[in-house]
Amino acid sequence: MKKQDMTFGLHAVEAVLKNSPERVIEMWVLQGRDDARLTPILAMAAEWGVSVQYASRKALDDKSDGGQHQGIVAKVKPAKILSDNELSAMLEKTEVPFLLILDGVTDPHNLGACLRNADAAGVHGVIVPKDNSVGLTPVVSKVACGAAEVVPLYQVTNLARTMRSLQEKGIWIIGAAGEADCELYQASLTGPLAIAMGAEGKGLRRLSRESCDTLVSIPMAGSVSSLNVSVATGVCLFEAVRQRLA
Repeated sequence: MKKQDMTFGLHAVEAVLKNSPERVIEMWVLQGRDDARLTPILAMAAEWGVSVQYASRKALDDKSDGGQHQGIVAKVKPAKILSDNELSAMLEKTEVPFLLILDGVTDPHNLGACLRNADAAGVHGVIVPKDNSVGLTPVVSKVACGAAEVVPLYQVTNLARTMRSLQEKGIWIIGAAGEADCELYQASLTGPLAIAMGAEGKGLRRLSRESCDTLVSIPMAGSVSSLNVSVATGVCLFEAVRQRLA
């Protein structure tokens, strides 16, 4: 049984049942667990005819590869991978696109946290390169607390080419970088927009940086030189939300 066939944690399993119940093959629940948080999940599983078995904590630890499963693990069919074509179709239907581009984020905890930020900020889609990027792993789904099931993740073959295509569609691309044209709070983040973030430590790759319309920096007052990519993503996304609501 492949590790990527497992989803674990209350939020993650509940999100799959709510949004893609046909993907859930079977579930395992911790023996003796019977509480208000678990009841609606079990009710949804019963509604969709999902087999539920009770198992020991060690069995759940093994199925989740030692992850924080919170007493529930589900075997699921892999999520459909969205590509350039689906991205183009989504943009045709979206009047004022608000996108997040993640360049080279390989840590599943960071991707999960970025998806959670994107969901909270109302982002229409997250774009990542097929190579040099983590996919929708069980850890990503767990950290995302359900956001991995509702925020579209588009894996594109050539990120720089996709960014140029976005610009041709009238979408302004703001890249976050230490050496920038201006600070985040001086930039205009309204209208059709994509915010591009690089991996922690490396930042945006050269081609990705050159494909941005503007580079912005987050002002740092302390001795720390940079923020974790998921924290920086949250700062940038919610400054855009503030401006878009103003």
